Amino acid sequence: MIKVLLAVLMLCFCIKAQAVVILQYHHVAENTPKVTSVTPAQFSEQMAYLNDNGFKVIPLSQLVDGIRQSTEFADKTVAITFDDGYKSIAEAAAPILGKYGFPYTVFISVEPIERHFHSMMDWKTLNQLVEGGAELANHSWGHEHLIRLNDNETEEQWLARIEKNLLDTEAAIKEKTGQNHKMLAYPYGEYNLQIEELLKKHGFVGFGQQSGAAGLYSSLTALPRFPVAGAYAEFSSLKTKMHSLNMPVLAMSPKNTQLPMGEWRPEMKLKLDMSDISAKEVTCYIMGKSIKPNWIGDDEFTIQAQQDLPAGRSRYNCTARSKSKGRYYWFSQAWIRPKDDGSWIKE
Repeated sequence: MIKVLLAVLMLCFCIKAQAVVILQYHHVAENTPKVTSVTPAQFSEQMAYLNDNGFKVIPLSQLVDGIRQSTEFADKTVAITFDDGYKSIAEAAAPILGKYGFPYTVFISVEPIERHFHSMMDWKTLNQLVEGGAELANHSWGHEHLIRLNDNETEEQWLARIEKNLLDTEAAIKEKTGQNHKMLAYPYGEYNLQIEELLKKHGFVGFGQQSGAAGLYSSLTALPRFPVAGAYAEFSSLKTKMHSLNMPVLAMSPKNTQLPMGEWRPEMKLKLDMSDISAKEVTCYIMGKSIKPNWIGDDEFTIQAQQDLPAGRSRYNCTARSKSKGRYYWFSQAWIRPKDDGSWIKE
């Protein structure tokens, strides 16, 4: 009887622990900036690996529905996304994806399309991708830094502007392509609590650029993705990420990614379901350096930067080896801050 109960408990845990790895691409080309690019050869190798090693590639909208409905995902499930809508997606990536019948999502901004930016797909090409099974989703009107206020703009005016931006973008995508998934990829991976609340108000989900596997423990307004470009396209480390699991985070603080002025060393507290994790296997990283968690209970720890995080975007990353699967749970928290004088880095 005890063995049966243990088996049932482990089955329930495994269902909760199922994860979907979301891959984030930009360019698939030889002659674009390496920091946001993979070559067609690299992309082909990565897709062949998914096909040949038992991965299930699902549409991003199916992932969202699954999390909302607490659905069990098949082991080794992946979703493929592209940000910005570059021509190389249609020219280089789409034929490779079509070869394997892999679905994918392209997050697009309207203004670059309307202004006929030379590197961007037009509506005709985007609709051809839709006819081939692609999903199109929201990346803001003009790829703005959503958290930044304009000069002399009140917070109320800023939030109203961002709300209009996202709703206008969604309406334009629906009008031009018939797509209306209410999925937003935050430009630059930047968001804060106010924007997350805005998404909840309108039934949107949000995708960041912090790493980690998505699943039932993830917030639907801050779903993680693994960026694949430059050094992050190196295949040996990417394979580990493709096999990663959704970190069982029960509670986390602080939740706001935008740091208060002058508070440049946030102390992050995580509470985990330790059913499949040993405390000694939890490792965290800040600015590329390994940081030992400060355990304040059997299932709760804190970590904190020992020096100020630099202006711009930073991450705290934590991983833990699964007792049962030998693969890694992965969690990342994004942080964003201005310069000490309150101004933002120009990008």
